[in-house]
Amino acid sequence: MGLVTGTTGTLVLAGTPIGDLADAPPRLAAELEAADVIAAEDTRRLRRLTQGLGVHTTGRVVSYFEGNESARTPELVEALADGARVLLVTDAGMPSVSDPGYRLVAAAVERDIRVTAVPGPSAVLTALALSALPVDRFCFEGFLPRKGGERLSKLREVAREPRTMVFFEAPHRLDDTLAAMAEVFGAERRGAVCRELTKTYEEVKRGPLGELAAWSAAEQVRGEITVVVEGAPSGGEELDAEELVHRVRVREEAGERRKEAIAAVATEAGLPKREVFDAVVAAKNAARTGHDDGKGLS
Repeated sequence: MGLVTGTTGTLVLAGTPIGDLADAPPRLAAELEAADVIAAEDTRRLRRLTQGLGVHTTGRVVSYFEGNESARTPELVEALADGARVLLVTDAGMPSVSDPGYRLVAAAVERDIRVTAVPGPSAVLTALALSALPVDRFCFEGFLPRKGGERLSKLREVAREPRTMVFFEAPHRLDDTLAAMAEVFGAERRGAVCRELTKTYEEVKRGPLGELAAWSAAEQVRGEITVVVEGAPSGGEELDAEELVHRVRVREEAGERRKEAIAAVATEAGLPKREVFDAVVAAKNAARTGHDDGKGLS
């Protein structure tokens, strides 16, 4: 199919199956056949997709992945400006959702080029639906940072997020991620690990984050992973650091160990244990330097 000059083209974002090829939306085959240019995250996967669907493509196929996204975007925008119908497909799911696509969409919109989509399967929505966690409000956090310290910092940023959260994760980092989630969100916060969604070995493991972390460490989980985590408890009291420290001290005076007292206060306040622990440490340091007002810990 040749380019149509003299009129602006159309960018089509096409959802592709996340596992089962039978989930391909009916329009996908038609768009693959009609496209002047097909921008694919992985051209080998595109070949397997077209063969599986029995589709014969006539458009030019180009690679479009994280490594060349910035450089190739202007080329695709120019093709669109010249009248081409450009189809963007990624390895699985919808383009732009933790996949290449955002830059091209933004550049096309800036040039007043029409952008549309072929709706398709989504690991985010599929995992939410299967998680058995509240889905009336949710947020998508994508992949967490790879480095441990940065991962903890990001989790602490969202520790009080009340909506159900969805994360993508690589299987070799799942153990560390679940352990960090249990530490920051609390071992009792509910979660679900969804792997190989719609594929032969699909599995959804549900339970408290502490149990999920132990399961993952023992099982050596493999495959494509989506993690769903319950939002922070609602109705928790808004307590300042001084009140948190006071409540820990009261429990300690009643005979509780500090670790258990911190955990109990964190649960009462709907806060991650780390936040209460930090308040206790700060109060202890203040007492040592002589800046305490008598309400801290010894």
